[in-house]
Amino acid sequence: MNKVKTGIGRRSFIKNVAVAGGGLIIGFNWLACQRAAEEGSEEMAMQMPDEWFELNGYLKVGDNGVVTIYSPNPEIGQNVKTSMPMIVAEELDVDWNNVIVEQAPLNTDIFTRQLAGGSQSIRQGWQSLRTAGATARQMLLTAAASEMDVPVSELSVEKGIIKHAGSDKSVSYGEIAKAAAKLEVPQEVELKNKADFKIIGTSRRNVDAKKIVTGQPLFGLDTYRDGMLTAMVVQPPAFGMVLKSLDAEAAKDMPGITDVFTISTYPEDMEKEWSDVAAFNNLVVVVGESTWQVMQARKKLNIEWDLNAELTKEIEILEKSAGMEDATGLESTEIHTRLLTEVGPRKAEVVRKDGDPEKAFKNAAKVIERSYTCPFLAHNCMEPMNFFADVRKDKAELFGPIQTPEFAENSISKRLGLAPEQIDIQMSRMGGGFGRRLYGHFLIEAAVISQKMGKPVKLVYTREDDMTNGVYRPAYHAQYRAALDANNNLVAFHVKAGGIPESPLFANRFPAGAIDNYLAESWTVDSNITFGAFRAPRSNFIAGAENSFLDELAEEMGKDPIQFRLDMLKRAETNPVGEENDYDPSRYAGVLKLVRDEASWEKEQSPVSRGVSAYYCHNTYVAQVLDMSLKNNQPIIEKVTCAVDCGIVVNPDAAKNMVEGGTIDGIGHALYSEMTFEDGVPLKSNFHNYRLIRHQEAPKKIDTHFVKNGIDPTGLGEPPFPPVQGALANALYKATGRRFYNQPFIKELQNEVPTELKT
Repeated sequence: MNKVKTGIGRRSFIKNVAVAGGGLIIGFNWLACQRAAEEGSEEMAMQMPDEWFELNGYLKVGDNGVVTIYSPNPEIGQNVKTSMPMIVAEELDVDWNNVIVEQAPLNTDIFTRQLAGGSQSIRQGWQSLRTAGATARQMLLTAAASEMDVPVSELSVEKGIIKHAGSDKSVSYGEIAKAAAKLEVPQEVELKNKADFKIIGTSRRNVDAKKIVTGQPLFGLDTYRDGMLTAMVVQPPAFGMVLKSLDAEAAKDMPGITDVFTISTYPEDMEKEWSDVAAFNNLVVVVGESTWQVMQARKKLNIEWDLNAELTKEIEILEKSAGMEDATGLESTEIHTRLLTEVGPRKAEVVRKDGDPEKAFKNAAKVIERSYTCPFLAHNCMEPMNFFADVRKDKAELFGPIQTPEFAENSISKRLGLAPEQIDIQMSRMGGGFGRRLYGHFLIEAAVISQKMGKPVKLVYTREDDMTNGVYRPAYHAQYRAALDANNNLVAFHVKAGGIPESPLFANRFPAGAIDNYLAESWTVDSNITFGAFRAPRSNFIAGAENSFLDELAEEMGKDPIQFRLDMLKRAETNPVGEENDYDPSRYAGVLKLVRDEASWEKEQSPVSRGVSAYYCHNTYVAQVLDMSLKNNQPIIEKVTCAVDCGIVVNPDAAKNMVEGGTIDGIGHALYSEMTFEDGVPLKSNFHNYRLIRHQEAPKKIDTHFVKNGIDPTGLGEPPFPPVQGALANALYKATGRRFYNQPFIKELQNEVPTELKT
């Protein structure tokens, strides 16, 4: 077993208290153990203990052996509400059928990362979750040893039953919990050998599964409280416009309407959190008794909008530098194309340089150059933005779907003038997030509205409100060049990547470190259009572009695409260039070899066309082989084979679900999705004109294979999304004989791509 300290100090990690009714509660800081090292269930027909103490971040053992484990991180569909408690239950050695899992509310005194983002929940909670379970187990064993008058070393435990090896004595966790609660917390505990895991590595059903399929209230939109009003906002119709005047008399006279007014979400003097990203600050609010009544009243509003001169000034300058006449600062997709392909690349700055790439390109026998683009994307969560707020003079109660509750609490405190201890944020299950719910402006809006009304309010966005509100995935452009010598060897590599208004470049990722002469340049151009994190930020474009170029380069050099990558990774492993390479070449090569074998890459697959791709992000390595055919110019994805190195897989079925979902999501966005603009107005507002992948367009089969290396878990929610886009582009080339450079690919497939974007 592996011995670990239970914490830096009693307060920083773990404490125990006696529970009324004879239970044991162990409270733990979710990340304290991790930081120290660096410096459930079904609905069960079981009898509950008479009294539970609802304490955030606590493991509770009842006097009848039932265990409640609180999951502190927001549940966004990534299954942490099941997987995190599984880790605690493993070290506790409790019967999973006797575990109840509940969502914890926000508590910044106990938890330091109540955040859903970056695919970090399991990775960062791994050590502390295990330690919490192991500490409880040790205290229960110690109490049992004292009662039986035997050494602890002679005791064993399985599924919450403690047995003595030399006698028939045994005791359940429930029977000994009261005595265990009186003990001092041990300074050091032993963690299980990973080979002895019985819960971790086995598939367990999502603890909310029955509630989801039977329609029980889990999501923010399900919220209902007595006396609750419904609120909706009206935002400017275009990016770069602001409210000029409002005539609300006709709307106020509508049945069920309580009030119409304007709010400023973030006052100018308010210090914002990083998550306080909002497309529009000054909003019109309609409050009424029901959603339908409020929606009808919004139609009766007479609103005038005006240009925001401050926001449009710099964009006008950029437009004129791109050769646009009559620039207004109200952006259109046409100007975005010019900015991506002309203005942006001229602003590039060197962020990494190895060797002498300029000389290598100058002396090259052949230079290959290709460019890739992608558009803005909307997140389009199935559940539009919403939040419940009940703000009173001395307290605020909030409930709903948010990925960043801790940061939202700070913003609420500043905005409403309440102390953090006066704010109670409860997290609902989220009907999708993908980064959109990192930005909690809608929570602030709900709180401000409730404060003004003096009543509980549920703020609801329509699909149209949500899709046109911004916080989009940026539009990106990447230009790649490769220099070959007279023997067709790769001697230099150059990537120049940027976007509106963020660059997708990761300068220290592969193929950096594998080429003597390497140059990476980055650039951005400003925009009035609000952007934010999208599933696998930046990687969600650059992975596909990079893998498309690597395939084309391999073909030019007469090499197999997988072997070409493996050769480069071997160089990065045995004789790396530079010291800042942020990937492990052997693990990278491992997923390529695994997918090669599992997909039978070297066997003839006609008439199926196949493409391969591999990428590293969020501490995880993913390789994918995509098999497709074409029918009437429509791609038919026959199969995707995935190889994933994310370390130990806690819940295999849930992990496969994430890989499958990310794979389908990546294919869909690369093929079909885009957000376009005209004079600042988003041209797509609902699913009738914003194209997402449909059921019949999803892969017929997805085979997922995990590398079994025993490494501590890394990220999984995001890594399968980026590389499949490259595999798709490479398969499309095999099927059509044409390379695909600009997303969404369906436009190029149907010959709709603008001529200025063709390469």
